Amino acid sequence: MKRSEINAILRDAKTFFTQMKFALPPVAHWRPAEFTARGTEIDEILDVGIGWDITDFGLSDFAHHGLLLFTIRNGKCGDPRYPKPYAEKAMIVREAQITPMHFHWQKAEDIINRGGGNLVIKLYNATDDDRLADTPVTVSMDGVRHTLPAGSEVVLTPGESITLPQRLYHSFWGEPGNGTVFVGEVSAVNDDHHDNRFLDELPRFPGIVEDEPPLHLLVSDYPAVQAARAAR
Repeated sequence: MKRSEINAILRDAKTFFTQMKFALPPVAHWRPAEFTARGTEIDEILDVGIGWDITDFGLSDFAHHGLLLFTIRNGKCGDPRYPKPYAEKAMIVREAQITPMHFHWQKAEDIINRGGGNLVIKLYNATDDDRLADTPVTVSMDGVRHTLPAGSEVVLTPGESITLPQRLYHSFWGEPGNGTVFVGEVSAVNDDHHDNRFLDELPRFPGIVEDEPPLHLLVSDYPAVQAARAAR
């Protein structure tokens, strides 16, 4: 992805969250220099990945295969400095914008439609060799258990949610014709470097072409910040 494209997506996202009357934490508004000017007091932000996250899953078509996320809080397994056993994200899903089929080995999560349009989620169990199973899928939606055929698509309208256990394949997108969706995620600790199993092998984070300076840093930019701080 080009940095100019990422910057434009960030501007649109900030406008959307404002329209949804959802206030982001202060780090959402920091410019890159704020990160380099600060010291160890922001270690948690950098180490657990609090902040902006934009990906096209390496497919170079963000409008059709992409996702914007903001990690609000997170822990880090095995690190006593960050003992939270939970994470929270805010996401923006556009109409017909697909997050590819994947599951998590460790993370269980609730996906919540916080407002806007409708969210479509397609579901499969995983086979022992991590392919798509043809067995019925059982999920809880707002405390009500549902058993559905493999490959079923459920539609979450604003206020509705679904619980996705470990190793449950899911793909999602905004339902065409109903607008952009504000999606919330409440989950166990999130580790996007090691806990995503895509059905088709895809990168979780995009490569970035630096055609202009960043408006805000992404969590995928943080390793460079940490390396620069270590070199000081």
